[in-house]
Amino acid sequence: MPAARRRPGRLVRGGLRWVADGLFPSGANPHGVLPALLILLAFVTGLVDAVSFLGLGRVFVANMTGNIVFLSFALAGEAQMSRWASPAALAAFGAGAWSAGRVIRWTANARRAFAAATAVHALLVAAALAVALTAGHRTTWPQAALITLLACGMGLQNASVRALGVPDLVTNVLTTTLTGLAADTPGRAALRRVASVAAMFLGALAGATLHLTTGPAPALAAALILLATAALMARGSLSRERTPPGPG
Repeated sequence: MPAARRRPGRLVRGGLRWVADGLFPSGANPHGVLPALLILLAFVTGLVDAVSFLGLGRVFVANMTGNIVFLSFALAGEAQMSRWASPAALAAFGAGAWSAGRVIRWTANARRAFAAATAVHALLVAAALAVALTAGHRTTWPQAALITLLACGMGLQNASVRALGVPDLVTNVLTTTLTGLAADTPGRAALRRVASVAAMFLGALAGATLHLTTGPAPALAAALILLATAALMARGSLSRERTPPGPG
């Protein structure tokens, strides 16, 4: 029975490792399953940014560059832009990134910090899902709560992913990635960049479709499932790193 219970996890982990290894030249992936997990997180970014932009007053919870521009539009008098939503997202994102930085320094282990940050991110999305289910998303205080929870989680994610140093795989902003695709010679780096772009695009497409047809809850539930999976897989990879090799 214990072996049977572990089999689905092994299959998922094996599939993730196969994807991760395919993003690097043969035998050159030193990051284990992490590259595949970062693709999942890029998909999550698309999901939650679709929910926030379409349902929370034209604000991003992951793309802070967009929020800075949106804030300038609001201050210039654009009626469709909120004067409080972008600052709230910026502050919450900064708080999440600051917290991740403290965890990284405390653990002195970027992978352990990533696993912890992803688990906390999942809890924040679970709280956002509870808010969406109980209070909706159309009035000010639920919108503020959702923006704060989701942006804080994305700050945690961005800072912890940055500390991992996996090359050419980003989960929040794609400008540099697209520049590299256009400017550099094609290769496995380009494949990793394409994977990030495709994952975020598909996540945003899925999130927008779910939000426009049924509201924010299904997209947040999907994000929660993916984050929980990523946290479990990241924690499992840490456990195997600590496990001493067997005899022989």
